[in-house]
Amino acid sequence: MAELPGYFRYCLHTGKLLLLAILVSGGIVLQILACALYDNWWPMLTAITYVLLPMPLLFFAGSERSSLFSESDNSWVNATKFLTGASAIGSIAIPAILKHSGVIGWGALAMEFSSFFVFVLAIMCYIRMSDEDDYSII
Repeated sequence: MAELPGYFRYCLHTGKLLLLAILVSGGIVLQILACALYDNWWPMLTAITYVLLPMPLLFFAGSERSSLFSESDNSWVNATKFLTGASAIGSIAIPAILKHSGVIGWGALAMEFSSFFVFVLAIMCYIRMSDEDDYSII
């Protein structure tokens, strides 16, 4: 992209950032709608896992982003992978357990799962963007 003019590159970067913002906002809206439409705020428990999900990455991974995608002998990186995976599974398990116990209905469960997949799509887009651009935090 070095041959593109500066204003055009800036517009592309802004568009990618806008796409991320729209995806995250859509996930939050689906999360709130799953609760508000069915007048049951128990599905908001998954918001706790969304907050806890990046914490191991921030605390333990540091700037070694490449070690998260490969095998490592570092125990801190392995702990990061385990805690992040457990939190991600919790994001799926909490609505499933609530549905199994009869606390929420099928509609709320479907909205919770769609919210999760929109968040996962946003994370995948962020990882793809951070490989190409200067948006990388980790």
